[in-house]
Formats: sequence, structure tokens, C-alpha cells
Amino acid sequence: MTPLYLARGASKVLRRITAETSVELKILSEKWQLLLAGIVFQYIHGLAARGVHYLHRPGPILQDVGFMILPELGKERGYISETLFTFIFVSFALWTFHPFILQTKRFYTVLIWRRVLAFLCASQFLRIVTFYSTQLPGPNYHCREGSPLARLPPPKNAAEVFLINFPRGVIYGCGDLIFSSHMIFTLVFIITYQKYGSVRFIKGLAWCVAVAQSLLIVASRKHYSVDVVVAWYTVNLVVFFLDKKLPELPDRSAGSASVLPMSVKDKDSKLKEENTRLLNLNSVEAADRRPWTQMNGKHLENGNHLDTETTIA
Repeated sequence: MTPLYLARGASKVLRRITAETSVELKILSEKWQLLLAGIVFQYIHGLAARGVHYLHRPGPILQDVGFMILPELGKERGYISETLFTFIFVSFALWTFHPFILQTKRFYTVLIWRRVLAFLCASQFLRIVTFYSTQLPGPNYHCREGSPLARLPPPKNAAEVFLINFPRGVIYGCGDLIFSSHMIFTLVFIITYQKYGSVRFIKGLAWCVAVAQSLLIVASRKHYSVDVVVAWYTVNLVVFFLDKKLPELPDRSAGSASVLPMSVKDKDSKLKEENTRLLNLNSVEAADRRPWTQMNGKHLENGNHLDTETTIA
């Protein structure tokens, strides 16, 4: 019985994944433009971070309140903040794909990633403008005076710039400080789960993780405290204003009558159908409103094509 039960369960999950994939591909075929633009902008953001590294000049570390309060983790413990960020990123990504497996479907994966990428791109655009406006001496160990990675030699060709040496060029970048890219991703993910997630405990835990991530970034000397503080209010403001401009996601919770998002053509056809139905209903109601006469306590229809019922006393 157990193997048979497992086989039925696996078959049910496979059917659910197949059906969900079909629905998501249909949405993707209509909503791919913003997704593609968001993905392309991730490369542009990496290219901008690579470019500012050529402008970076190492110098004395600036005075920072966070550096005074938080003990320095050291170069050998820098992986702690990166490990926590990886956990946040992977956990959020898996959650966005849970409608493919679980029955609790509150959103469409394609639509929620369009929304997330819109928040990320707007925040990253502001970040690019900010760190190109003023280059601060990086507090990270590889950005300090004497490190061979603190200054990049002039590029020998265009390919050296455009390839951005991923992921090493991103991990060992310098100059892209205000404001923290790690906090942009962290806050966008947590704010999105706050709105569309369903487990209250995880929502509270996620904000605690965001605070821990902020402290670890400063303790690892990867950013100044101002980089983290600016990220906290900038990302929240960006999401607050963009959330009002973007169309709301359809609710897929149990008992909801919401369906796939309709295109403008579908909306027009549905509106015409509703108008036709209402006109037909009004005509039927008008035909039913005929004069009635009362004779001997009986309501009889008085029409030209019907005989009036009479009663002889």
C-alpha cells in the first residue's frame, strides 16, 4: 500500500506542476517585457559597479559609529554575512515557486517576479546615481591601501569591462558603497513576503534576519553604517510609491473568484458581453411588465392575444 500511495502522491504533484507550468507560461508570453528589462538591468547594475571600481582610490577609513560599537569580525569571518544573504536569497526564490507544488496558491510566480524586479531596478538606479556622485574609500579589507585589488588598472579592451568578471568582480568590488546592494535585495524580498506571505511567524522572523544582516555587514566592514541606514529608508520609500503604481496581483486563495489577469482586448470583450447581457435582461423585464386587471379577486393578464377570464356570479 505504501509504494502505491507514494506513486499516487507523486503523480498528483507531477500533474500540479504541469498544470501550473502551463498557466505560468501563458502569463510569461504576455508579460515578458518587464521581466526581460529587469534581468537586463541587473547586468547594467553590475557593469556600473565594475566601472566605479576604476575610479576608486583607497584611503583612510572614515569615522563610523557602527565601527565603534560593533566588534570587527575579521577577514576570516567575512563569509558569515554572505552566508546569511545567500540563505535569504534562496529561501525567497523557493517561496516564489511554491505554487508549482503546494495547493496554497496566493499569487502567480511570473507576476510576483515582475513586481520584485521593478522594486530592485528602481532602487539600484538610485544606488548607481549615488555611488557615482561621490566615491568613498572602501572599508573592506581588499579595498584598503596596500591591497592589489584596491585599484584596478586601466582596461586593456572593452571586453574586460563588459564581462565584469562575474562573480569575482562583484565580490571584490570597491567604490559602490552608498547604498548597500545586499540590503536592497534583502529588504525587497522581506517587504514582498510581508504583503503576499501567509505565515505570520516567518514575517516577524524575516525582519529580525534583516536587522541581523545589517549588523553583520557593518561588523564585516563591507559597508559603512550610512550605506545600510540609507538602504533601509530608501528601499521602503521606493516600494511604498511603486506599489501604488503597479497593478495589484490577482488573489488566488481558496474561494476567490479571481482568474488570470486579462489583457485589454479581453477586458473590452468581457465588458461588451456584460452590456449585452444587461440589455437583454432589461428587455425581458420590460416585456414582463404588462397591465393586469383584477376580477373577482383574481389577477388576470389583460393582453390583446388572450381572452379575459370572467366569472358569472
